[in-house]
This record gives sequence, C-alpha cells and structure tokens, in this order.
Amino acid sequence: MVRLDDPYLLSEKQIKFFRKNNFIKLKNVFDKATIDHYNEAISKTVESIETTKVPLENRDTYGKAFLQLFNLWQHNKDVRDFVFSKRLAKIASDLMGVTGVRLYHDQALFKEAGGGITPWHADQYYWPVESNKTITVWIPLQKTPLSMGPLEFSSRSHIIKRGRNLSISDDSEEIMDKKLRIKDFDHVIEPFDIGEVSFHSGWVFHRAGPNKTNKMRKVMTVIFIDHEMRLKSPENDGQKNDWNTWCPNVKIGEIIASPINPVLYSKDL
Repeated sequence: MVRLDDPYLLSEKQIKFFRKNNFIKLKNVFDKATIDHYNEAISKTVESIETTKVPLENRDTYGKAFLQLFNLWQHNKDVRDFVFSKRLAKIASDLMGVTGVRLYHDQALFKEAGGGITPWHADQYYWPVESNKTITVWIPLQKTPLSMGPLEFSSRSHIIKRGRNLSISDDSEEIMDKKLRIKDFDHVIEPFDIGEVSFHSGWVFHRAGPNKTNKMRKVMTVIFIDHEMRLKSPENDGQKNDWNTWCPNVKIGEIIASPINPVLYSKDL
C-alpha cells in the first residue's frame, strides 16, 4: 500500500498546467490496495450515516446527482487518516503555490446506479473565503469509465465572472453550458483509472454525467484552503451556512483556524 504521508513529486510541467487550466488529473497517486482499503472504510461510514429515504426517481436534479455526506473523518479513524494524508495535502499546497493548507471539509459523493447529471457549477459559490487559494481533490474509489459519470472540466473557465452567482441547479447547467461553449473553452472529460485523482480550483466550472451503469460510483473528496485563509462576509445563503457549519466560531476577517480546520501540511513543519 502507498503510505499516506509519502510525497508525490509534481513536475514543473504539471504545476504550470494546473495554474493555466485550474484543474489537473494525476495518475498513480494511490495504488489499488490503498484505494480498496479506504473504499471499504469510506463505504461503511457512508452506510452508517446516510439517511436518504426518497426514491431516486422522486428527487430533484441535485438529489439525483449523488448521495452527499460531509466530514466523514469525524466518524471513522481510517477515513480520518485518509483525509489527513500529507501526500494529498502537499500536492494541493504545491499546485496552489502556498506554504501550507488547512482542511475546509471532506465530502463523499456517491452517484447511485441510474443517478443523474451533476450540473455545471463552481464550488466556491458556497465558500465564504477571501481568496481563490482553494482546491478540491476528487478521488474515485473504483475505476471510473465515462458511463459512470466522471468529472468534466471546462478548462480555464476560472476566469469567467458571470455564473459565479449560480448555485448547482438546472439553471446552472443550462446557463453555463451555453456560456462556456460561446467562450469556446476546452471541455475535458476522461475516464479515471484506479489510483488516478484530479485536483480543481474553487472557481473552475465542472460537471459530471449520469451513472449509466448498475453500480454505485463512489468518490471521496477533500477540500483544502490556504492555511492563512481568512473568512469573508458571506454573500449568499450557502456561504452563511458554510460559515456556521465548516468555520464554527470564526469571525469575519480572522484566519479560518477552528478545531475542524486543522493544518494538514506546512513547509514549516
């Protein structure tokens, strides 16, 4: 198994690609044994805390997109070890060009068999943070062909200002699909191998197709922020919710250093 604190060395070419396009896919971040081990721990945790009772066909677009569970690290030691991996945190720090990163929160995103699309959106719409030094690692827990709905990225779309006021919805899918195609950004959608992961910035637009298979598409994500990130005044209800939920007791203008936002990597440690 890959040791979770062993460094993954990025090339200058990879770093330049990320900073231009605001996403990157990296092969062999983990091996199959590591993914299989943490897949079991994550899946058991999801099963223990998932409470959705509404049948898939009766849900709205967001509900059909995935089962979404947060901060699994607080429920299971093995999951905590995985989320707190210095291997992942250092990649995030190196790609963003910061000296350290904190945990914002983690999410399990399990797209059920027959699950629908994940509409175009930019994650940072929901985050009350002062800068763009944010990044999400997307870790499939199985080989993920196109038929399972892997992430699709709109390369360089982080430069777009219009659309940043849209929550994930049918509207964001329709409006941003047209906007991104008018701007002629490259759309990158590729399968993921076992152990391959992607990193994307908070303002790059992305989506996922439906899961056309008869198996669950299991994905674990971790959101990292610059370890010196400060809380800004929320601009929408989503950001107000995130302030209360993921930045508890932090005041506007303060560094987001609550007990659930630990530093996961620092060049000084």
